[in-house]
Amino acid sequence: MKVADVMSRQVEYVRPTDKVERAVLLIFGRDINGVPVCEGKKLVGLITEQDILNKFFPTIHELIQDTVHEANFETMEEKAATIMSLPVSQMMSKKPTAVKPDTPLLRAQSLMNVKNIGRLPVVDEQGRIIGIISKGDVFRSLIGEKLLFTENEDYNDFLSRTYYTTVDWENRLKYEMPDLLKLFKKHNVKTVLDAGCGTGEHAIELAKHGFTVVGVDRSAAMISEANRHKVGLSNKAYGRIHFWHKDTEDLLYDLDVSYDAIIFMGNTLSHNPDNYRHLIKSAANSLSDNGVMVFQITNFEKVLKRDRRVLSFNFVQGPDSKIKEFCFIEYYDYPINKTILKSFVVLSSDGKRWKSFGVRNSLMAYTDEKRIVDVLKNEGFAKVEIFGGFFDGRHWDYLFRKPFKSLGSDWLNVIASNKK
Repeated sequence: MKVADVMSRQVEYVRPTDKVERAVLLIFGRDINGVPVCEGKKLVGLITEQDILNKFFPTIHELIQDTVHEANFETMEEKAATIMSLPVSQMMSKKPTAVKPDTPLLRAQSLMNVKNIGRLPVVDEQGRIIGIISKGDVFRSLIGEKLLFTENEDYNDFLSRTYYTTVDWENRLKYEMPDLLKLFKKHNVKTVLDAGCGTGEHAIELAKHGFTVVGVDRSAAMISEANRHKVGLSNKAYGRIHFWHKDTEDLLYDLDVSYDAIIFMGNTLSHNPDNYRHLIKSAANSLSDNGVMVFQITNFEKVLKRDRRVLSFNFVQGPDSKIKEFCFIEYYDYPINKTILKSFVVLSSDGKRWKSFGVRNSLMAYTDEKRIVDVLKNEGFAKVEIFGGFFDGRHWDYLFRKPFKSLGSDWLNVIASNKK
């Protein structure tokens, strides 16, 4: 693989006559550690964070001339305004290391290691800049793209440390639990399997209401949180709930017991892009007579056609003084081959500036009303009821009180019952 295969072709650079302030704005704004310096398009230098920081410290000559003032570190900090106003030419490296587009990728990585730099300009035969390559580009190309999409344990572990800590569970349970309780009373439900239980809030609330509940999730971090949350339950409720760190299908096979109700809340079903049909089949086979299944699924049609692919965009207070605020952005790509890619971007702010806190991609099953109804009917459910629900990223809605609208509902809520 060559540098040209993975390099970034849009390169921002500064000129030798530009003030250092412009280079600093690019370094901070793009979260990079250095900027090429060009005259016209020809590469003539490189200015890095280290070049700028070095300017704060005195040279040997300056130290000899004035040992008192030049060794004062607080005085050094006061140089910032002066340094920012200097021309780039006064502190840039004038013999930057560069590579050609046909340089082998690992050769470029080796140069970055030897030179202890994070980015390399890419130039043509005339020395004109045509791209830039970073250690991150190399890593993503050689390692990152070889990995599976993180729709499994890693994705959920990431969310358990960030997004799920911000969910307003009091608001969510206030709206969702009454409808679940009413449904379960109607079907005489005693035992419940919470598939993809997350941090266990639904399962714990059901245990408080007298149900025997098994919660299962493929994320170890989620299950750890769920077990921590259940500690406050009464002895009776505590004994009615069990959490398992397993894939749902594995648990259904290992335990080989039946449940009066199986629930897939919070888009759990879609997190099984390769086997969601088989998962429904396995769950249906584990239902007791007159059992009921519940699905809460993102209405992808509304997200794609009306909301311009954005699922939610939220600001949430941070947990401590270091992170004062989070910004969560969820969006989808257009579906390909019955799957849809979800991206979850987390930004954090220390009160002064925003920076990336993490990005995760999850490949999901692309389901809609027709697909779900067809699968459930095929599994022998005589009655499939469809409802819609509202969700703006923070505030929740009742599950089974509103009709489903393909371009209006945020959730596709499904009840499957009367299995033949």
